[in-house]
Amino acid sequence: MLEISHFKKAYSTGFELKFDSLQLPKGIHLIKGENGSGKSTLLKAISGIHSFEGEISLNGISLKLEPIRFRKMVNYSDAEPMFPDFLNLDELIAFVADTKGADVAQIRHLKTELGIGDYAKNPLASYSSGMLKKAGLILAFLGNPQLIILDEPFTTIDVETQDRLKKLVLSYVVDGKSFLITSHLADFEKLFEYRSILEIADGKLSKVYG
Repeated sequence: MLEISHFKKAYSTGFELKFDSLQLPKGIHLIKGENGSGKSTLLKAISGIHSFEGEISLNGISLKLEPIRFRKMVNYSDAEPMFPDFLNLDELIAFVADTKGADVAQIRHLKTELGIGDYAKNPLASYSSGMLKKAGLILAFLGNPQLIILDEPFTTIDVETQDRLKKLVLSYVVDGKSFLITSHLADFEKLFEYRSILEIADGKLSKVYG
C-alpha cells in the first residue's frame, strides 16, 4: 500500500500542492488533472525525484528514512523523457537493468512488447518523441518494482504500441504490481478497471472514485 501524509510541495512561483493524507491499495490508480495542475509534481515526489514536506511510504518502507529500499520498489516513466544523447537505448537499458536487477530475458521480452527492435542500437539523439517515450516506458518495467508510475503514458506513441502497453500493464497487475497513472484525457477513465480515480485541481487532491 502507498501511504502519503501531510504532503506539501511549494514553488517560488507561488504554486503549491497540499493535502493531508492518501492511502492507495494494490491495483491501478488514475490521477486526472489539467496540464500544470500538479500531477507530475506529485509523481516525481513519490518516485523520489522532487523534495517535499510530509511522509511517503510504500509497503511500510519510508522514502525519507529508507530512500534506497524505497526507490528499488518504485519505477517511473516521465511524460516527456530526456536521456543523454551520447548513449544508445541498449546502453541505457543495461545501466538501469543493473541497478534494478533485470535479466536478459525480461529485457528481450519488454523490447518485443513495446516494439523497440534493432532501433535500440541507435543513439538516443536520433530518437523521435515517440521512440523516446518507448525508451522511458521500457525502463519503467525493468526489474521487480512494486509500484510503476506512468505520467501520460499514451501520448506520442502509436495505436499499436498503446494496445501493447495496455496488455503489459494488465499482465503486471496480475503479477501483483501496482500502477499510478496520470492523464488529462476524459476517455482515459474507460481504459482500465481502477481501484481509485483521483483529481488534482487548484493545488488540492480529491478522490473521485474508490
